[in-house]
Amino acid sequence: MKDRHGILSQPIGQVLLKLSLPNLVGILTVLGFSLVDTFFISQLGTESLAAISFTFPVTLIISSLAIGIGAGVSTNLARLIGSGHSAKAKVFLHDALLLTVSLITALSIIGSLFIAPLFSLLGANDLSLPLIQEYMTLWYIGAPILVLLMVGNQGLRATGDTRSPAKIMALASLINLILDPLLIFGIGPFPRLEIQGAAIASLISWALALSLSGYLLIIKRKLVHFAGLNIDRMRCNWKQLAHIAQPAALMNLLNPLANAAMMAMLARIDHSAVAAFGAGTRLESVLLIVVMALASSLVPFVAQNLGAGQTERAHHALMLSLRFVLLFQTLLYLPLLLCAEPIAQLFSNDAQVIEWLSFYIIALPAAYGPLGIVIIMAMTLNAYHRPMSSLVLNLCRLFLILLPLAALGSYLGGVKGLLLALPITNTIMGIACYILASRISEGEKAARHAEMIRK
Repeated sequence: MKDRHGILSQPIGQVLLKLSLPNLVGILTVLGFSLVDTFFISQLGTESLAAISFTFPVTLIISSLAIGIGAGVSTNLARLIGSGHSAKAKVFLHDALLLTVSLITALSIIGSLFIAPLFSLLGANDLSLPLIQEYMTLWYIGAPILVLLMVGNQGLRATGDTRSPAKIMALASLINLILDPLLIFGIGPFPRLEIQGAAIASLISWALALSLSGYLLIIKRKLVHFAGLNIDRMRCNWKQLAHIAQPAALMNLLNPLANAAMMAMLARIDHSAVAAFGAGTRLESVLLIVVMALASSLVPFVAQNLGAGQTERAHHALMLSLRFVLLFQTLLYLPLLLCAEPIAQLFSNDAQVIEWLSFYIIALPAAYGPLGIVIIMAMTLNAYHRPMSSLVLNLCRLFLILLPLAALGSYLGGVKGLLLALPITNTIMGIACYILASRISEGEKAARHAEMIRK
């Protein structure tokens, strides 16, 4: 576990590019699961698209927990590696994975027992609920597999290896792409399972990906040390993990909770708007893929440099990344203005769904540059061991600005008024996060100086 990827020595732009390109492929394949499922399910009709859209906030909650735990794993492992404590890093990863599988299994069991009441609360009608039940029952079975896969891949990325997770997820995405139409539409010898087929395809591809990831982590790279059950050690490692993971998970949980609230508002206006919103959020994930790839690379880069005492190098990488995503996302928005309606028509033949989704594609990406700044800043704060600051940022963005604006927008302008709350919020918070980023290096220097005085 040495600095094999030049994180502490090579030019910043070169290292971030080297780490980000495989991440780009990896994240694209992960998002491909959602987008492919959404595309094929949309061919079943508006009600099926609405049903899968209702599941997004709930599946995102589990995924957000995985992202939070993964952030704790990535940050702590990178710091341990950067400071030369590879043996501690291996034991830490073992304890983190053990906690992960226990927590997600328990949540999946609870979630499977409350499918109907939960989705009724979100606004699902009698036509959507049976479809949701079919999909989510199987999805909960696969949830522990998915989360272990996500956290394990973060362990690989913490060492600077972004290529292996990307290859694993690319293979899994390809399997999902092949199985989806076969199982959804019943092509050839396969039965027609419709929305349930999408869940089965995902479960199979996740299981295969986890087996490959586990082989790399445990057998080939020997990144996990099975140290046995030691309550004091495990409690200490879990506490260290929770310092980052708990606020990071809470921060990521805020987004699906806010999405659930917005979806409930939309369900009371027009069920077609729910279908459009669900497809739009999946498209948004793809349009922000470069931001997510860069953020995933930046966190271990910053953490290892901070662990080695190179604060200026870490800060320069942060500011360079923020300027890049602002420029990139602004340029990306221009072709979307010309392609909004053709893209919307890929997901539905319903005129109302097309109208709402076209508006989503035109209005929201206009502020994806500022949103990219928010995403990168929120994730990088974990590398600075300031997870509570990241949590406060998202609390302010979602609950002090977005949801009140969405409620006001829905009252004044219906569906379009509600959707406009998103780009307005992202612009405001993007400006605030850029200002915070420009000053964060001063705080890190002060913290290190205080630590030196205490010693």
